[in-house]
Amino acid sequence: MKNAVIGNNKQKANLIVLGAVPRHGSSWNTSRTPSSTLKGLSYHPMLLYLLQQETSSTELRTECAVVLGSLAMGTENNVKSLLDCHIIPALLQGLLSPELKFIEACLRCLRTIFTSPVTPEELLYTLRHWHSCGFKSSPQPLLCANGPDHQTILFNHGAVQNIAHLLSSTSYKVRMQALKCFSVLAFENPQVSMTLVNVLVDGELLPQIFVKMLQRDKPIEMQLTSAKCLTYMCRAGAIQTDDNCIVLKTLPSLVRMCSKERLLEERVEGAETLAYLIETDVELQRIASITDHLIAMLSDYFKYPSSVSAITDIKRLDHDLKHAHELRQAAFKLYASLGANDEDIRKKIIETENMMDRIVNGLSESSIKVRLSAVRCLHSLSRSVQQLRTSFQDHAVWKPLMKVLQNAPDEVLVVASSTLCNLLLEFSPSKEPILESGAIELLCSLTQSENLALRVNGIWALMNMAFQAEQKIKADILQGLSTEQLFQLLSDSDVNVLMKTLGLLRNLLSTRPHIDQIMSTHGKQIMQAVTLILEGEHNIEVKEQTLCILANIADGTTAKELIMTNDDILQKIKYYMSHSNAKLQLAAMFCISNLIWNEEEGSQERQDKLRDIGIVDILHKLSQSSDPNLCDKAKTALQQYLA
Repeated sequence: MKNAVIGNNKQKANLIVLGAVPRHGSSWNTSRTPSSTLKGLSYHPMLLYLLQQETSSTELRTECAVVLGSLAMGTENNVKSLLDCHIIPALLQGLLSPELKFIEACLRCLRTIFTSPVTPEELLYTLRHWHSCGFKSSPQPLLCANGPDHQTILFNHGAVQNIAHLLSSTSYKVRMQALKCFSVLAFENPQVSMTLVNVLVDGELLPQIFVKMLQRDKPIEMQLTSAKCLTYMCRAGAIQTDDNCIVLKTLPSLVRMCSKERLLEERVEGAETLAYLIETDVELQRIASITDHLIAMLSDYFKYPSSVSAITDIKRLDHDLKHAHELRQAAFKLYASLGANDEDIRKKIIETENMMDRIVNGLSESSIKVRLSAVRCLHSLSRSVQQLRTSFQDHAVWKPLMKVLQNAPDEVLVVASSTLCNLLLEFSPSKEPILESGAIELLCSLTQSENLALRVNGIWALMNMAFQAEQKIKADILQGLSTEQLFQLLSDSDVNVLMKTLGLLRNLLSTRPHIDQIMSTHGKQIMQAVTLILEGEHNIEVKEQTLCILANIADGTTAKELIMTNDDILQKIKYYMSHSNAKLQLAAMFCISNLIWNEEEGSQERQDKLRDIGIVDILHKLSQSSDPNLCDKAKTALQQYLA
């Protein structure tokens, strides 16, 4: 059987159909025997049955595991059939055997099955007895830790302790597999990472061992994986970003992996790991940017594949084509991390050979991963006021960005819409052409997304768009958003959505003609929303923003009457003038100042009404406040009564 199926997917499928492996524990089904069967083979004893029989000899059980492993190397349908037969528990049970050859055969089969895309990883973690055998027999990262839940299960069952001693093995392969396990366990996991920094192996702390494995005389694979371990521990907070093992060892090693001397796949891994290491730390970004001319070095990542005429080796061309997308993706990621905070670094990146053209091209690539990393790079660079006014306008980056926003998965939309928020700031020359390209409709649709980040970005971009905008644009925003959707956003459970929606309202309600126009059509609903927010359990920032909206309404010519005729709102303003928080007091004071300004028509009547409800008494108290802002504002308001 083994010899018949080696390298022959058709024969593997035939053997499964013949019943060599049972399906759902059923008996063999001769009706499914194919017309072309294995010559010389009749119905064979079930492989899984023999594998699990303790009366079977070790040699027989081992051969069964080998054949099952060979079947698993066939098509995805083969793997599905094996999973249907509940092969995983049987193989895991085999790891409890004292016979090493049988254990190895079971492990090889398990590894083959779990590297198949059709095998759900959860299957391993839902089995009760895997942990009793998983670490005792194998140094290989058999147990795939995909996410914090899996990492915690492995950690709680002694993964760290059982793997640590393998780093001192005389076998390079064993040391590497142990190293890979630690990198998987530490990724974005503070609990595991905090434990790793204190683990001793032969009297040495684990981070010290990882640093030794970074040395240039060690194999590149070992250097890269050690750098990953230290990077993940650093990002998880177990190692400080200014620790020498990061600044003097890990970072320079990863920069070195980006050089032309390294293989393409090594350059990809090095750049992506470095991007993750420096992503959130300004000082590491600055150090990396001046290490070994990294910014210029990365431009070489875009030169693959080389011109076809220059390549006579077909294998090399295939290799270059295979890694070209990965190289561009890695370069964009690293540029995004490098330029996340520092203006000088952003300038150096943009001045790199054909950089803006490369980003624009990256936005329309077929590879979703390249598009995503190109958008991330653009987002990072869009934080620069200078670049928004120059390079971004020169290359009209808003055009491909708008195309990306038309039809993309959520992970791309989130970053692209964040970038659009920056391009819509008032000083950006891209703002006007973006508006003309139908952005309002697009952004209004984002505010209805179930994805929180997209809702935030959609309303944020509209807020930027409404700042100092013409009345027509404001009217288009209100029409596109609809009153119903606007107030749906004002009742959103997420405080970021609420704050940005209030910011949008505040920008819409600016300049008197605009205030009066909007309040004449939406006044009732806006006043109702303001009342609900001021009465609700919201934080100081939310209530301050809401009072600022009231202050804007109070600055209108006709709109202020909506406040003066609403006794409930007036009482709320009075309440917040005496609030314990100075920010809320000051915001309420702005409302009063705008209502009583004596140069405006009807000011005397408004002053009288506010005096009657006790506002003047509060102003006298605030004029004695120790807070200089409150004191000055109260005195200015009182002068309106004396004028």
